[in-house]
Amino acid sequence: MTDLFRRLPASCWSAREGELALEGVKVSEIANAVGTPFYLYSAARLRENWRTLADALSPLGVAIHYAMKACANKAVVSILAAEGAGADIVSGGELTRALGGGIPASKVVFSGVGKTDAEIAQALRAGIHQINAESYEELWRIDRIAGELGVVAKVALRVNPDVDADTHAKITTGKKDNKFGVDAHRLGRLDNELKAMANLRLVGLAVHIGSQILTTKPFEEAYGRMRRLVLAMRERGHAIERLDLGGGFGIPYRNEQAPSAAEIAEVIRATVGDLGCALAVEPGRSIVADAGVLVTRVEFVKEGTERAFAVVDAGMNDLMRPAMYDSHHDIVPVRLPDADADFTTYDVVGPICESSDTFAKRRSLPRLAAGDLVVMATAGAYGATMAGTYNARALVPEVLVEAGRFAVVRRRVSVEEQLGWEASPDWLGSAAG
Repeated sequence: MTDLFRRLPASCWSAREGELALEGVKVSEIANAVGTPFYLYSAARLRENWRTLADALSPLGVAIHYAMKACANKAVVSILAAEGAGADIVSGGELTRALGGGIPASKVVFSGVGKTDAEIAQALRAGIHQINAESYEELWRIDRIAGELGVVAKVALRVNPDVDADTHAKITTGKKDNKFGVDAHRLGRLDNELKAMANLRLVGLAVHIGSQILTTKPFEEAYGRMRRLVLAMRERGHAIERLDLGGGFGIPYRNEQAPSAAEIAEVIRATVGDLGCALAVEPGRSIVADAGVLVTRVEFVKEGTERAFAVVDAGMNDLMRPAMYDSHHDIVPVRLPDADADFTTYDVVGPICESSDTFAKRRSLPRLAAGDLVVMATAGAYGATMAGTYNARALVPEVLVEAGRFAVVRRRVSVEEQLGWEASPDWLGSAAG
């Protein structure tokens, strides 16, 4: 296939009867059965991405906790659980999803700045691997709840190393003006505060500086700072046994060059590999992003005064990333173009009543017509998990393909069903239903 298809991994995508096929199944067949839009995942690519990372990190003894926020579908999680994945969660709901997908509590790490009492209690009752606390205020909350439950909480303190991840401002998490973690210079407070916390055991430190990081330099800087902090804290008498290095490993959406799994492993080995800590990482995007696409159908091709618009049936409620992050997704026609096909320039837009409902501007594509299917590539991460029902639209379904067969792994939730979630108070009367 041509450069138009560069973001569709050849290990799982192919041409069949002049159309795109995923693991041997024509996309059009799935679209006819399921309707559009829908997310489509490759089980083979999920396993391939997981194994590439695991093969690079396992010689260093690095545990991999999949970041559930990237894609929390039960089928996806189950595939990764069978591969030996742990989970990085940021809510009680994600804990429920991780356990429901087959990841044992002993492999779950709970991150996030705003854990509620109920979520902390849920995690402690489940017996998860550790809680990554992000403030001294949270340490006291964990200690109190653990005491009420009669358990000792295993906690790693997330440090904010003030390292610029050189990524989008909305996904940068390791600068001192971000909400995440404890400033490194405030770690001295631990010496006194931990003495008063009888229900909490500090087992390690954690760091996460952002997402979609495209060079190894920020990792080298952050991990180097963590190394110095581990050594300094050990000198002060703290037994730092674990070091959670976070995730953020970038992937190419356009023409970017991203670090390989082997390069990331080398950074880990060179900076913290000799500390004697149990090491862990928390990747999400790098495992699931290119294993998933959003399939959508062209409703109209609208000729404007200055440009042509390809209006598709997917909206920003289905794929939020372009509107929120100005992100790029390659757009590929399902019907493969002829070698001499005419190309034209489109703004690819959705039906939502917002100008931000735009997936691409001035994108060169084979000439499109109403009814054509296209896929938005590299949409497996932060696609379905961020989807909603804005403009009273149905919640987009998810489909998994494996070895020539497909299954709906989240059905489309209609507006009629959504109305069943709601109720009007009695005082509004019968006219309100």
